[in-house]
Amino acid sequence: MNPRTEGEAGVDTARGGPTRAQLAGAARTVFGAERGLVGVSRLRGGSKKGVYRLTFDDGGTAIAYVWSETEDYWPEESRDLDGPFAHASGIDLFEAAHRRLEALGVRTPRVYLADRSRRQHPADLALVEDVPGDDLETLLQHDPHGMKATMARLAEALEVMRRHTAAGFGKVAPVEGGRAVQDGSCEQVVYERALGHLAEAAARDGRIAAVRDRLADEIHERAAAVRPRSRHGLVHGELGPDHVLVNRHGEPVLIDIEGLMFFDVEWEHAFLRIRFGEHYRWLDSGDLDQRRLAFYALAMRLSLVAGPLRLLDGDFPDRDFMAGIAEHNIRETLACLPSAGPEDRV
Repeated sequence: MNPRTEGEAGVDTARGGPTRAQLAGAARTVFGAERGLVGVSRLRGGSKKGVYRLTFDDGGTAIAYVWSETEDYWPEESRDLDGPFAHASGIDLFEAAHRRLEALGVRTPRVYLADRSRRQHPADLALVEDVPGDDLETLLQHDPHGMKATMARLAEALEVMRRHTAAGFGKVAPVEGGRAVQDGSCEQVVYERALGHLAEAAARDGRIAAVRDRLADEIHERAAAVRPRSRHGLVHGELGPDHVLVNRHGEPVLIDIEGLMFFDVEWEHAFLRIRFGEHYRWLDSGDLDQRRLAFYALAMRLSLVAGPLRLLDGDFPDRDFMAGIAEHNIRETLACLPSAGPEDRV
């Protein structure tokens, strides 16, 4: 989804979103009374938080993030609560991730305000920089050659994150606070999660159900080939080209950073390969553990089946788009089975 695409003008409060007056109050806290709020647009793409563009009478803009249960489209009973894949939503995760990326020199929108007081609106909210320009997904579609320098800079940022390692794994806040996951391993977490996603997908799609046992065997075989590892790099967790904005200087700016965590970098690259497609060549570090990558690629496909189907249980608005993600990844998951041609394997 393109988070830069605007929805209807104004604020939709049907799900308990902030009113224009509430956002105006937050803006005054940052910019003062002399800068008047003249427009608010909800941006498409957020499934865990509300994202709004604020337009001011001097022509400037800012982005508001709002974290609340009513802004979160994921069914509460389906959210992971613990570990590295805990539900990536909330101002605490956002601030910890922003601090870490800023310390490493990895660009993300500047934070003007992080407000837990709930005086302006009965939810946590943040006001951040509205980075001018399109997202990387749009720019790659229109001028991939012109994005060569930006992709190189993104590869450099990923390498900086990769070199920042920790012995424990999990979200940035608990790891840096000494509360990292200590039991098990990244591959064990992914293995158990993949089997859970397989069960979910099989319960919702007959094609997956028909080959559930074969897929379980494939998961086990790929997981068994992975060797232990003691250090973990910093990864975004869901870095598609729609989560990278490009400013006027061609600099990549990472957004939706709440899922930032210490984990195997192959998990990040499994997602990068899926989302960047042919453009992944600019991001391929060339020295990844290929067995781990193959295992994580299958697990990622199952995640991209189970997650969207679960999201569709609720009232997520862009249903055709989400159903399309599920359908595409069902086909790709089936292509992972040994009977598929080698050219179709993940």
